[in-house]
Amino acid sequence: MIASRFKIFLLTLFAHTSLALALPQNDPVPGGLLVLAMPSADISQVTFQGIRVPIVAENQQQYALVGLSLDTTPGKNQLELISASGDKTQYTFEVHAKKYTEQRLVIKDQRKVDPTAEDMIRIRAEQLRMDRARKTWSDTPTHFNFTQPVEGRVSSIFGLRRFFNNQPRKPHAGLDLAANEGTPIQAVESGTVIESGDFFFSGNMIYIDHGQGLISLYAHLHEIKVKTGDKIQRGQVIGSVGQSGRVTGPHLHLGVIINQTLVDPVLFLPPQTDQKDHS
Repeated sequence: MIASRFKIFLLTLFAHTSLALALPQNDPVPGGLLVLAMPSADISQVTFQGIRVPIVAENQQQYALVGLSLDTTPGKNQLELISASGDKTQYTFEVHAKKYTEQRLVIKDQRKVDPTAEDMIRIRAEQLRMDRARKTWSDTPTHFNFTQPVEGRVSSIFGLRRFFNNQPRKPHAGLDLAANEGTPIQAVESGTVIESGDFFFSGNMIYIDHGQGLISLYAHLHEIKVKTGDKIQRGQVIGSVGQSGRVTGPHLHLGVIINQTLVDPVLFLPPQTDQKDHS
C-alpha cells in the first residue's frame, strides 16, 4: 500500500540551488510555490484544494509543483497524493507568512478605476474568457527553462497591495518590466496560444499554455503578433511592449499561472535577472 510507503519515505522540500535543474525556486508563501520531491514513482497525481498540480521529472526524481495563491492561509496546508492504483494519502506542509508592501498609483483614465455599467458588461465577459484560459489543462510535458521575456527594468513586483487614485484594488498578481514602447517581447517557454485579444484592464494580452496547467500571460502590449492556436517556441517574438489597458506607462505585465493560481513570476525566471523594484 502506498500509505505504508509514506511512513517510510520522508517527503522533502526541494529548494532550487543548482542551475543544472530546470526547476523554479521553492518558496512556500502566499503567492509562491511549493516544490516537493516525490518519494515514489508510483504517485500519478497530486492535487491541492481539489485542483491537479504538475508533476515533472529531473535527474530521475519526480517533483510536484504547487502554486500558492495570495489568499493561501499561512500555516499547515494539505496536498492529496494519488498512486497509480488509486490509493490516496494526505501530505501536510507549512506555508510561511509573507507581508507584501503597498503601492499607490494615479490613473488618468478614471473609467479604468470606476468603470461604467456598459464597461462592466464587457469586463464580465472578458473575465469568463480569462477564467477559461486559467483553467486550461493539457498533458503536454512541462518545462521550466524560462527565458527573460523582455529587456527592461522592474517597475512593479508581485504581490503589491494596490491603490488606484486612492481606491483599494486587488493585489498586483504579476511582474512589471518597463521598456520603451515597441520593444520586442519573447515567449518565456514553448507552448500553444490559448487566448489573445484586447481586454479592458489588461489591454492587448496573450495567454500561452506550456502544459500541465502551467500558463504564462503577457499584458498591456502595443502589438500582438500571434493568434489563438499558434504553436510558439521558447524565445519567439510574440508581440511588443505597449501601454494598452490600465497603465501609467509602457511596460510588460508578465503573469505565471500554475494549478489555476497566479504566482510570482520571479520564481521561474533566470536567477541572474535583476528583480529588484526600481520604480
